[in-house]
Amino acid sequence: MADTAVSVRGLTKTYRVPVREAGLAAALRSVLRRQMKEVEAVCGIDFQIQAGEIVGFLGPNGAGKTTTLKMLSGLLHPTAGEISVLEHVPARRERAFLERITLVMGQRNQLLWDIPVIDSFERNRAIYGVSESLYRQSIDELTELLDLGELWQKPSRNLSLGERMKCEVALALVHRPHVLFLDEPTIGLDVTMQRRVREFIREYNRRSGATVLLTSHYMADVEALCPRVIVIDKGQILFDGSRDALVERFSTHKTIVLDLGDANVDVGDYAELVRRDGARVTLRVPRADTPKVTARLLAELPVRDLAVESPSIEDVIDRVFREGS
Repeated sequence: MADTAVSVRGLTKTYRVPVREAGLAAALRSVLRRQMKEVEAVCGIDFQIQAGEIVGFLGPNGAGKTTTLKMLSGLLHPTAGEISVLEHVPARRERAFLERITLVMGQRNQLLWDIPVIDSFERNRAIYGVSESLYRQSIDELTELLDLGELWQKPSRNLSLGERMKCEVALALVHRPHVLFLDEPTIGLDVTMQRRVREFIREYNRRSGATVLLTSHYMADVEALCPRVIVIDKGQILFDGSRDALVERFSTHKTIVLDLGDANVDVGDYAELVRRDGARVTLRVPRADTPKVTARLLAELPVRDLAVESPSIEDVIDRVFREGS
């Protein structure tokens, strides 16, 4: 496998959509002469993903994330630009390409509704031509990692949402893909089930060396899995780099949480007071001033405990979207 698993250059997707005003007269006019406009869902983006990386692909609704994943997996043809995934052009949908990738969409159902879960897995084994020995090995590993033992004989209509999502993720991996495109794989799951799916993705990456491109609105997914993030909004990439670099670049302040020996100590001269609960005080400090303010607090106040916290990645990404670049 080449070192670069996914390469995107100048990728653009433009849709032609009908436009009309509200009302009966406008509806009748649109029958005779439909007006169209062009909407750019993805606007000339560039990025590369190396083999074995887990990358978070983040953005608000309508940013272009799912459209990009569909182009990378060959479901959509790009309007312009070049894509290479495992040295294949996805839009050609060659068998050698399809056998090495998978696309999991949290709001789409691959499982057949009325038959036992294991039969859906047998169907995928036949579609991908997986040997019996490799299939049994995959089933054993997936059962262990996702605790699927009691689910195999259930029809998918009887599964809870969490059980179904576990089975959907497992089903997409029966053929041992080298690249995983995961679109909201933990959507709608409770906290425990989200953690289980995250652990599974991390372990699959560790065992197989697979490349993962993950979209999620749950920042816990990103913090647990993705050392690198690509942030996209309105079809354009706003940031591409390490998660830590994102926080460093877009967080202008830090938070200092103090546990003081005296609830009456005045802290107004040190930094912006965010919250006070008796002797426990939260201050907001400009990032550049944090070392100096921390030293003063420790030297001048009866501090029993002190913690310096960076903003959450959720807060940082929210700021990226608001600033726009």
